Amino acid sequence: MAMGKYSRVDGKKSSSYGLTVTIVLVISLCLVGAWMFTSSWSAPADSVDYSSSDIAKDVEPVTKNDLKKEEGDRDQKNFSDEKNEEKEVVTENNEVNTETEKSAEGNQVDESSGETTEAVEEKKVSDDSNIDGDGEKEKKNVKEVESESDEASQKEKTQLEESTEENKSEDGNGNEEKSEEKPEENASETEESSTEKSNKDVFPAGDQAEITKESSTRDGAWSTQLVESQNEKKVQESSISKDQSSYGWKTCNVTAGPDYIPCLDNWQVIKKLQSTMHYEHRERHCPEESPHCLVTLPDGYKRSIKWPKSREKIWYNNVPHTKLAEIKGHQNWVKMSGEHLTFPGGGTQFKNGALHYIDFIQQSHPPIAWGNRTRVILDVGCGVASFGGFLFERDVLALSFAPKDEHEAQVQFALERGIPAMLNVMGTKRLPFPGSVFDLIHCARCRVPWHIEGGKLLLELNRALRPGGFFVWSATPVYRKNEEDSGIWKAMSELTKAMCWKLVTIKKDKLNEVGAAIYQKPTSNKCYNKRLQNEPPLCKDSDDQNAAWNVPLEACMHKVTEDSSKRGAVWPNMWPERLETAPEWLDSKEGVYGKPAQEDFTADQEKWKTIVSKSYLSGMEIDWSNVRNVMDMRAVYGGFAAALKDLKLWVMNVVPVDAPDTLPIIYERGLFGIYHDWCESFNTYPRTYDLLHADHLFSTLRKRCSLVSVMAEIDRILRPQGTFIIRDDMETIGEVEKMVKSMKWNVKMTQSKDNEGLLSIQKSWWRPAETETIKSAIG
Repeated sequence: MAMGKYSRVDGKKSSSYGLTVTIVLVISLCLVGAWMFTSSWSAPADSVDYSSSDIAKDVEPVTKNDLKKEEGDRDQKNFSDEKNEEKEVVTENNEVNTETEKSAEGNQVDESSGETTEAVEEKKVSDDSNIDGDGEKEKKNVKEVESESDEASQKEKTQLEESTEENKSEDGNGNEEKSEEKPEENASETEESSTEKSNKDVFPAGDQAEITKESSTRDGAWSTQLVESQNEKKVQESSISKDQSSYGWKTCNVTAGPDYIPCLDNWQVIKKLQSTMHYEHRERHCPEESPHCLVTLPDGYKRSIKWPKSREKIWYNNVPHTKLAEIKGHQNWVKMSGEHLTFPGGGTQFKNGALHYIDFIQQSHPPIAWGNRTRVILDVGCGVASFGGFLFERDVLALSFAPKDEHEAQVQFALERGIPAMLNVMGTKRLPFPGSVFDLIHCARCRVPWHIEGGKLLLELNRALRPGGFFVWSATPVYRKNEEDSGIWKAMSELTKAMCWKLVTIKKDKLNEVGAAIYQKPTSNKCYNKRLQNEPPLCKDSDDQNAAWNVPLEACMHKVTEDSSKRGAVWPNMWPERLETAPEWLDSKEGVYGKPAQEDFTADQEKWKTIVSKSYLSGMEIDWSNVRNVMDMRAVYGGFAAALKDLKLWVMNVVPVDAPDTLPIIYERGLFGIYHDWCESFNTYPRTYDLLHADHLFSTLRKRCSLVSVMAEIDRILRPQGTFIIRDDMETIGEVEKMVKSMKWNVKMTQSKDNEGLLSIQKSWWRPAETETIKSAIG
């Protein structure tokens, strides 16, 4: 270089003044040139390790091995540079300093939303092909990236404006960065820590959950996640205290105490009934305003015993009633045993166990084919539901029902045991089921006077029974010959013959000393047309057999569907094939989501398979061993329940009364369900479900009724430590999140995407100290 060539010029004597001047000028020019060269020099493109083009690597944090490799590469380069002249080494050191400064800038950008990743990656391609050592261009690129980050942050904020303040910390910084790692286990169960955790993001499209990944960054001028999180927690704590006072939760002061059921304990209405002859006092009488209070817990209440042990015993303190044990203990219904109530598996008609009785029915008429042809049944007057509880052994779903009557807490016992059951009565209204859906209906000494008033109650069973389905009647008139029983048998024989039911067999169970008569509903209208008298009469063509919500009973029969393209004409596929097979009669229909119904059905099925398998079963910290009683509060095709088929649980599928009537499809799949209006209370005891699932239910309900009363009802029927999963728009999610936090529930996971939100919440044991007297419930 020039400096080396002229390093000793000043030490020489010159005999010529002109020569001296020339040498001085040359040296000056060289010094100026060297200074300009060193000040403008930049590292070659291939030596830049932390340029703006590498900012996109914020999604994949640099590992220790990567750092070692880079350091090794740099060491080798430095080793070779040492062979160069001294000035080049100095320049190389300047390069390293430049790299460090650019690395800090890049890491600052890392703190921005992951939504900038795509834009930065595009920059990387451009920079890799055009880097020319111009430091000003690199600075410009970094500024452009920072500008795009600001735009992305602004877009994120706009989305979060539709959510509540509690969601901001969870959606604002980390949720958009994606990887396929599983979330780390969080040992703390506090509300604060759990609300900060993002788990799997699975929305109606069925996308796989993708989780945020932490990266190491320098603070610089950027706010840190620690500071933001601490500030957000303070805001949440402040919000919670305000919400608790604004919602004003109180415990219900009612006669029924911890067993309060608003629509069945409305004593103001019950006391004014003009007649109770048809069990009007056991029917629903909902208060004008749904209560906002929370039901108390029984003293000494514990978390329910897990299935299948719960079938044999439950905690006495959870259902502290002994009357049934006193009057039905000799029939092996229920017995007291220390701190437990035990269930030997007997019943009035099967004192020696339900399984023997179940097999007796099968042997009496093999075409019943438990768990194959016969999958979904209705058990009338179920007692403690041991019959339904042991039918699980035969792959049969039995929906049991009984009224809230002098048989104290029989349905409550069933649900605490983990057996499907609900409160209802054969009274003046239709049962809340579609027509022609049950494969078999069972009555074992169910105390229903089928033969009176033109057979109105038996005709209601005829409406609910599938053409070709069976009615199993195990009662004293079948096998006893005293005057009363003989008279009832004669009346029943005349009625069933007039209804065109075929008596296929009468058998006696020698072990239990009881008998059963098995009838079959016709599959065509031939018999109806041949009848000499129109008694019972056929229903009018305008009478919809599927209309069942608050519809009065009529003593008439609906014609059987004979058109094979319509529902009811053909028996469903055998179980389990029917679960995932779209019914053929859907071919000509349009689906709920706008596609052809068959296509709609399949899409819904695949969606819930994906959501359940990739999110619910693994990404929500739900202990599924504690989940037995499940409710889908807005079932459509039953896809959610079908996706859970391999677990040891059952699902009550609820089709809201203001939603498309898809309940017949659910039954066709071998599942069961019920119609209900969620602006009113559900016919079940408090603390009877382990998990409630609400998919886009609340955004519809808020148009008709108070969400506060709906949440009070959810609190009533969900067990302490039970799980509530809600999917809805972000405005609704925000409102629900505020309410559950005000009740001190534990928000286990929140997620949002495209204005759709998901909450997974665990109910707490908290009960308010203040009480509210519900006048309608004081008896």
